[in-house]
Amino acid sequence: MTSSDAPEIPDAAGGSTRPTLLVVGDSLSYYGPKGGLPADDPRIWPNIAAAELGWDVELVARIGWTTRDAWWAMTQDPRVWASIPRAGAVVLAVGGMDTLPSPLPTALREQLRYVRPASLRRVVRNAYGWLQPRLSPLGWPVALPARVSVEYLETIRDSLAYMRPDLPVIGTLPSVHRSEQYASVHKGRPAAARAITGWAAEKSVPLVDLAAAVRENIQSDDANPDGIHWGWDAHRKVAAAMVEAVRMVHRDADTVADGIR
Repeated sequence: MTSSDAPEIPDAAGGSTRPTLLVVGDSLSYYGPKGGLPADDPRIWPNIAAAELGWDVELVARIGWTTRDAWWAMTQDPRVWASIPRAGAVVLAVGGMDTLPSPLPTALREQLRYVRPASLRRVVRNAYGWLQPRLSPLGWPVALPARVSVEYLETIRDSLAYMRPDLPVIGTLPSVHRSEQYASVHKGRPAAARAITGWAAEKSVPLVDLAAAVRENIQSDDANPDGIHWGWDAHRKVAAAMVEAVRMVHRDADTVADGIR
């Protein structure tokens, strides 16, 4: 399928009539080898993929987002509501954070920003940062159990299907990391990958395996020194896999590329 084959969706406001690639993700969607980037940076994979398709893109993402945060975005973010009628496909680029070891309660990490005064917040944040890598070798618990992650993914997919039965949804398998913050531990990934793969097979959701696309890069010196975020080669490979996933859900899809299961 070429970009000209994509359906054009009317825009009541008189703007673009091109389909939108709606990406709900975490920081892997907008971080490069030196840190976070604006949503319109042409080097991050959502923009590379959208450019290849000839579509617009709406990136809804924040650092640390899990599948639970993705569901909250679907229900609370008006940018998502505005994008759904124009969407040509929705990519659920979340789930990796779910699999990371979280021996300290996730709720504690999320509440650190609210600690007052600022001097106390710095003390608590430093203590959390000291404990996290030292407790991570336990590998348990993870931020969200695989069963819960899949429940959120299915709730999102089912809700989208209710609003737009024709709207393709694309899922992802978790990335890999070598982060010192998590002591390079990733024991939660295999269970999550199995659960997501089973859900995707049951619901006919195409999957892009982020680990397959980025593993070589994340182990190289070209990746972000934090050991979690990717370099530009990984962004290009993920974008290529996403483009093939989008094309796969249309009738005249091209041959499925490596990285899609």
